[in-house]
Amino acid sequence: MPSQRSTTMNSKSKRNVCRLFLNSYSASLFVSTAKHNLMIRRDRKSAACFAGWFWLACISVAMSQERQWELSLRSQTETSLGSKRFHQIEEPAVWRSERTALIICDMWDTHPCVNAVRRVHELAPAIDRLAKSLRKANGTIIHAPSSCVAFYKDSLARKRTKAIPISDQTPDDISNWCDSIDENELVDYPIDQSDGGVDDDPVEHEQWLATLIASGRDPGQPWKRQTPMIQIDESCDYISDDGKEIWNLLRTKQIENVLLVGVHTNMCVLGRPFGLRQLIKQGFNAVLVRDLTDTMYNPASWPFVNHHSGTDLIVNHIERHVCATVESDQFVDGQAFRFASDHRPHIAILISEPEYETNRTLTEFSQLFLNQDFRVNLIYGPEPADEASQLDGIPGIQGVQDADVLLISVRRKPLPPKQLQAIKDFVASGKPVIGIRTASHAFSLRNAEPPEGLVSWGDFDSAVFGGNYTNHYKQEGYTITAVDSQHARFVDLPEEKATDFSSIGTLYRTSPLRSGTIPLLNGELIGEPAEPVAWTYMRQDGGRSFYTSLGHPADFKLLPFQQLLINAIRWSVDLPKISSQKVYELRQQHSAGVGRQR
Repeated sequence: MPSQRSTTMNSKSKRNVCRLFLNSYSASLFVSTAKHNLMIRRDRKSAACFAGWFWLACISVAMSQERQWELSLRSQTETSLGSKRFHQIEEPAVWRSERTALIICDMWDTHPCVNAVRRVHELAPAIDRLAKSLRKANGTIIHAPSSCVAFYKDSLARKRTKAIPISDQTPDDISNWCDSIDENELVDYPIDQSDGGVDDDPVEHEQWLATLIASGRDPGQPWKRQTPMIQIDESCDYISDDGKEIWNLLRTKQIENVLLVGVHTNMCVLGRPFGLRQLIKQGFNAVLVRDLTDTMYNPASWPFVNHHSGTDLIVNHIERHVCATVESDQFVDGQAFRFASDHRPHIAILISEPEYETNRTLTEFSQLFLNQDFRVNLIYGPEPADEASQLDGIPGIQGVQDADVLLISVRRKPLPPKQLQAIKDFVASGKPVIGIRTASHAFSLRNAEPPEGLVSWGDFDSAVFGGNYTNHYKQEGYTITAVDSQHARFVDLPEEKATDFSSIGTLYRTSPLRSGTIPLLNGELIGEPAEPVAWTYMRQDGGRSFYTSLGHPADFKLLPFQQLLINAIRWSVDLPKISSQKVYELRQQHSAGVGRQR
């Protein structure tokens, strides 16, 4: 089914067809009159020629009508000053096609990194489709294969660019690289790319370099042109890698909006004289097409995550410090592009509870253990002190729609009807749901009705987790024991009591559980009956659920709890369990690294 954005564009196409019809109909009346007059003079041949010419002229005028795109631009803003946590915000924008340019950055024909070459070959057809779509709408296409422009010296697209005069008002620093917009951007840089970002297998990399040398190319800079997989339309496109030329081109054509695609996001796309930072500094409305780009990042470097997660971290960085982003499916029919090697399930983590600091602990947990194998979207509620925003619910909650699994850490938060319906729709789809601690009473109030404009979900605990939360014991601290069960557990604990695993939090009263639950761990207090603290549940809609009442800040420092939660998430999407030793190694590896830009 087409997306809402596609429907909007289709409506525009229909309006253009209507304009074409009306213009053509008016033309037909004029032509009929002209033919009649000419026929009187018995000049039938002239009448036919005139009619044909006028029809073509009218169709050309109708087809060249300026188009508009109704877009959703994504950016991120801090939940509060200095929190280092961010709301993901989608804001509408309307762009005129004749005021829009696409810059294709450094999509070279080859590269020293063979994996980068493979990703360029995969990416190029999608970029070409976008360029065709914008070109058809009278947008401006600029090909920017840095250091390869000499290859195109006889190209009409290159000559067209050079014919644009250089203005006296050209900014002094427009020919320079731009490494950052402000100090915060450098401080918050999310990956270490100081090794150049090459993620090849070492043996294959050496073989690839030998191939480049054998073909007469410089193995350090082997590119000679833009990949031929991206068409250059000699009748209207432009070619340049020069900051002054591109600035003058944009100003001469009165371009307001600039889309950046190509490689590599963390280097050239951000830093080139025609890159995102310079364009933003010079007042252009520059936007990254976040699905049509790639990063030079080696997973063997900090923060030791999946290559595609490294790109996601850079996209987050851009949305926070540089500019907004957009996906290509807002311009081209179909789905957004995704690399074939990107098999990561998408996990949305919904956090809105002030009591147990999961806005901090879950953020750190995802950085340590999830970015290796998951595409992570952290969705934060408003800060507790921001009372005015409480009635607005949770910003960015629409991000759950595309998730494969939802992790919830929310406490007694009724939501606007549309937002709560998004959660209900996710659950009803049969997708897996993970809950920790206060998720058992995520969307309901205790003995109270929600404020006007908000709605609650009173039986969320029993319906989604098969739970029965009633309160908690006042005593703090309890022992965790493994349940004697034939079912596989997620944490390396013996069948008997594990005295080395305990929580300093309070024990939730959760029994009796609903039929269909499988208890995994119990919590025990002296003199009190054992209470389930972790279990799985197969919901009536067929979806998998996991819940644990653990989640105190101190729990997140315990290796067994970390293993429990990560394996519950992995179980929900059929990824294999990892051992406690692997969890330990991930912790040690991550803590040893720091991020650097270049």
